[in-house]
Amino acid sequence: MADLQSYFILFIIWLISTFFIRFLFKFTRAKPNLPPTPFALPIIGHLHLLAPIPHQAFHKLSLKYGPIIRLFLGSVPCIVSCSPETAKEFLKTNENSFLDRPQNSAVDYLTYGSKDFSFAPYGSYWKFMKKIIMSQLLNGTTLDLLLPVRHDEINCFMKLLSQKAKGGKAVDLDGELVKMTNNVISRMLMSERCSEDENEAGEMKKLVTEIAEITGKFNLSDYIWFCKNLDLQGFGKRLKDIRARFDALIERIMKEHEEARKQKKMGEVKDLLHILLDIAEDESMEIKLSRENIKAFILDVFAAGTDTSAITTEWALAELINHPNIMRKAVEEIDQVVGKNRLLQESDIPNLPYLQAIVKETLRLHPTGPMILRQSTEDCTVAGYHIPANTTIFVNVWALGRDPNHWENPLEFRPERFEKNQLDVRGQHFHMLPFGSGRRMCPGTSLALHVVHATLGAMIQCFEWKAGKDGNLTSVDMEEGLGITLPRANPLVCVPVARLDPIPFSI
Repeated sequence: MADLQSYFILFIIWLISTFFIRFLFKFTRAKPNLPPTPFALPIIGHLHLLAPIPHQAFHKLSLKYGPIIRLFLGSVPCIVSCSPETAKEFLKTNENSFLDRPQNSAVDYLTYGSKDFSFAPYGSYWKFMKKIIMSQLLNGTTLDLLLPVRHDEINCFMKLLSQKAKGGKAVDLDGELVKMTNNVISRMLMSERCSEDENEAGEMKKLVTEIAEITGKFNLSDYIWFCKNLDLQGFGKRLKDIRARFDALIERIMKEHEEARKQKKMGEVKDLLHILLDIAEDESMEIKLSRENIKAFILDVFAAGTDTSAITTEWALAELINHPNIMRKAVEEIDQVVGKNRLLQESDIPNLPYLQAIVKETLRLHPTGPMILRQSTEDCTVAGYHIPANTTIFVNVWALGRDPNHWENPLEFRPERFEKNQLDVRGQHFHMLPFGSGRRMCPGTSLALHVVHATLGAMIQCFEWKAGKDGNLTSVDMEEGLGITLPRANPLVCVPVARLDPIPFSI
């Protein structure tokens, strides 16, 4: 009996000791060194800190908490990077840990379950599409073959501006630039000019606008865990309507292309859809492209290629209107290199370093992709901090362009800063990443730069610009609007005044 009592006492001591040791271990074990974080509210986390414009709010937080911050957007853990040094660690040093993109319910649905390229998970399909894009779809040879399309659309745009100038009428440059870039993308992709048919033109332009709007809106179901299966904001109905309309439009165009292929009525230069159909029919390809893959890729190109080029051109002209001395210097360069008897061409751009500097300075201050989004696939250490797997990463490109440690007078629009250095915009310099960096950077960089340089150059070669509906403003506001692609808060409205008579339209 005494032995039993002794065993019982020993058992109690062991039990208490075990609980005590575990308790001590729980509170004394080393916790991972996580980035600093502001005070969070229940359920919504730090969502209240992001209004009205997230990239501006992130930058403001970084001034207080440092260049790398941990946030909870609802129940979603996030890390924000606001310095070139931390951006480099995320996008280059530890790139293999951050090659996925976070999933968004709107994007996932519109891209047929992430069957596109931009948001597809990093893996065999994504690698296959990257190889196809760089070797066939957006390589130098294809862009050169489709050069006449871009020239023709810029020429049509210049004729429109000339008509407005003759009548002394104002131009809503936001709408007209989007229409022009939409036509460029549409003709390069599908050999169809959206504005040829007013119904289809309006439909495609409307679709692009609606897609940009709904994918950039905050959706409760993406961030608040108990709202995951609820559609409190009515997004579901809108998404079904948008995808159904897009699908019907693209199906018609795909069927026309397939019929033309059967009858061998294709032109000498294949558009991108013909190239994609060739790939889909090629049995030797390691991955078979489905119709949904093709449609999702087309959606990618329209969404990424229409707004971005138009917005960059609009921001650049706004800056030039506010800085007439820079405008005069740009016009003098164009007159000297191109002359006054022909329209500026893409082939002139290498000989126009000041025009290139203006575009770089515009992309620094007004990057159309203000944030790079990634998703961590494994635990990692960045800047000495522990970054857990399944964390959404925001690299604040907008903030990088304003970093006082890398830019002298960073808020000043000064293209001359690019005249004495070879700083590029293609992801190698981490204080300027308008097109991203690394394996997942934008594959359409060359196309975008061609369109922006040629359009902006022609606009300032042929016209003077008077701001306002009546042309009586001496400057324009530079307020940013809401959206995923950094639009202006107020569209740029100007009266063009011909500075060359006659306007040297290309033939």
